Amino acid sequence: MMKKPLFIYDGQETTYKFNDDHPFNQKRLVMTVDLLQRVGALPESAVMAPVAAAETQLLRIHGDAYVQAVKALSSPSPDPLWIAQAGKFGLDTEDTPFFPNMHEATSLVVGGSIAAAEAVMSGRTDHALHLGGGLHHAMQSKGSGFCVYNDAAAAIAHIHDKYDVRVLYVDTDVHHGDGVQWLFYSEPKVCTFSIHETGKYLFPGTGSVAERGEGTAFGTSINMPVEPYTEDASWLDCFDEMLERVVRHFKPDIIVSQHGCDAHALDPLAHIHCSMDIYKAMPAAIHRLAHEHCGGRWVALGGGGYDIWRVVPRAWSLLWLEMNNDPMIARLSSDPQLQLPADWLERWQSESPVPLPATWLDDKNAWTPMPRRQVITETNNQIKEVALLYVK
Repeated sequence: MMKKPLFIYDGQETTYKFNDDHPFNQKRLVMTVDLLQRVGALPESAVMAPVAAAETQLLRIHGDAYVQAVKALSSPSPDPLWIAQAGKFGLDTEDTPFFPNMHEATSLVVGGSIAAAEAVMSGRTDHALHLGGGLHHAMQSKGSGFCVYNDAAAAIAHIHDKYDVRVLYVDTDVHHGDGVQWLFYSEPKVCTFSIHETGKYLFPGTGSVAERGEGTAFGTSINMPVEPYTEDASWLDCFDEMLERVVRHFKPDIIVSQHGCDAHALDPLAHIHCSMDIYKAMPAAIHRLAHEHCGGRWVALGGGGYDIWRVVPRAWSLLWLEMNNDPMIARLSSDPQLQLPADWLERWQSESPVPLPATWLDDKNAWTPMPRRQVITETNNQIKEVALLYVK
């Protein structure tokens, strides 16, 4: 009998906030929790509050000088000497500027992802979701791409060090999961698989098929860079085939997945033209493979997603509904135009600058097809074959 999944969450995680104008807006977390509660899918018994990661856990991933810099720059009035060094640590950019209580907020995020990993590996639950996590761009000694500490890497390291098992990291964010890849690039027991918009045109500019791992870990870094304006059919064709092949090839003991939902056509920071359908399909594929190959062990994290009104709450709610085998998933299969709860729409429409969608999934009949669909699909298929060259 499947154990009830855990939802790792604390309202304090929303204090991970750069500034009022920054696209990384944690209201998306609040809206998602509210949506799940209104449909009766998030009982209090499923929620577990995280605790902040210990400094030793941060130092497993990040350099001591970097952690000390983050702590110093977290002061409401940092010492000018530290401010002068912020650029050295990637914490003075428009994307990742330092902010008050930065260390405390991001340590809580890291602690949440480690708690999710421990809950699954200890046998307390089969699945755990931490939507506040998924900050996959942070490097060993540098903040990057809205990410200060790399909670995904910290969770993987915890699993690796304590349980000595094979970990498959699946990154579905539209931006390449570079931080996690590079941190485990030479570790043969960690396999990273990222599907993302090609780095030719999008941050962080990495994630080519040539990045395959090094030393004894060669072949454990697998990237699927797709063309701009890729649509659902091509995205899912690449994702499904590659994930299936990677799981069979690597034989993981647990899957850790990152669920940035910025490959949606409405996301303002990328150029992919997918619909909500992929955010129903991808968790379903991961869920099935976790049970078929990993004894059900599955840790899921949040990630990017910058249309916080029309995309993120729906996408992240679908992930939790899938994780729980909620009956609403089956209802969506038979009724793709199933309505969102009216009270949720009423609650948030007054704050939203755009009309909120009325349904869980998108009505793609109203969308204009991409004019280069065939060329884009053919190019993605060619890249997929190269990416799978060493995946038998």
